[in-house]
Amino acid sequence: MAKQIQTPTDVVRCEWSGNRANAFDTDGNKRTSEITVGARQKAADGNYLLGKFTNKSGKTYWKRWDGEIASPVENSSEVEIPTDHAEVLNFIHSSYGLKPKALMMSELKWKYLIRSAVRGKNIMMTGPAGCGKTMAAKSVVNSLDRPDFYFNLGATQDPRSTLIGNTHFDSKKGTYFAESHFVKAIQTPNSVILLDELSRAHPDAWNILMTVLDYGQRYLRIDESNGTDTIKVADGVTFVATANIGNEYTSTRVMDKALMDRFTIVEMDVLNEADEIELLNYMFPNVDSQVLTNVAKIASLTRIESKSETARITSGISTRTTVELCGLLYDGFSLEEASEVSIYPQYDDTGGVDSERTFVKQIVQKFCDDGSSDDLFNEEEMAEADSDNF
Repeated sequence: MAKQIQTPTDVVRCEWSGNRANAFDTDGNKRTSEITVGARQKAADGNYLLGKFTNKSGKTYWKRWDGEIASPVENSSEVEIPTDHAEVLNFIHSSYGLKPKALMMSELKWKYLIRSAVRGKNIMMTGPAGCGKTMAAKSVVNSLDRPDFYFNLGATQDPRSTLIGNTHFDSKKGTYFAESHFVKAIQTPNSVILLDELSRAHPDAWNILMTVLDYGQRYLRIDESNGTDTIKVADGVTFVATANIGNEYTSTRVMDKALMDRFTIVEMDVLNEADEIELLNYMFPNVDSQVLTNVAKIASLTRIESKSETARITSGISTRTTVELCGLLYDGFSLEEASEVSIYPQYDDTGGVDSERTFVKQIVQKFCDDGSSDDLFNEEEMAEADSDNF
């Protein structure tokens, strides 16, 4: 069977600028954001061109082009595997080095997160408050080196204005429609759009996003009227949402199942004591290591207690709080002072000596006194705490 010659619709050259490989088309326009970091770096090192091609399903992709046949097409009925699949695999499975050290995330989950983003999936980061969901989402943006846009949907009072736009009146122009920043974002090819606090968003926002996030539709309708223009989501756009899911988050809403089904879920884990100690020592090398260890132990004990059958507190101390507390230690506050302003206000003081706040104060005080909690918890509780951490 004769080979079918594929001609690229666009060609770029890649060159190094400092530690970054940039891409330029024949007119000298910068095209860096359209091409993955790995592809640009290899092209710059190998001194070859990259061509833009379109596969049978209409998806565009970039690969090496030497001015001749890229590959023969033997059977159009076969499922087409992207010719750059090996490169995608290499990028995914060597991506752990791109993870910031301050982001405590397993290698498996990081690779799954990167793979989902590379494949253009809608990603939802779930997990308890303060566990690093937003940090992980932003780390993906930095790793992929793509245009990025941020929208805090939990703080949005008018979903339609934020996601679609507003109608305005001007004495010279008359009545006109001003599209939102979100409209511009979804029309940016290969962009990564962060939808923070999606579980706190108004249901109207969810309704607007339904067609945007649906792989079979991917459009935004400006108005519900018949015949209204729709805005197509550009090729390569990835949506990354964060959500707190659970009964303890009283300001969140029960997520619509149809909306949830439009996402690939990546669950963030609560750090165990050892990981918390490692993180705090990395972030605060100038703070006494034993004090940082005590902070991690305090947090760990509250988390274990909050999950026990006879829990005396409703929630554990988050990693966000331990980081804030250690920042106070770095600025000269004592552990007792830092706890007074950053931990205790999170716990109810109703009930006096039997209150949640009193219980947490007792935990902290033991570490302030002698660095040990042995007098506060019996041997069975301490053994359970140690086993839950490993």
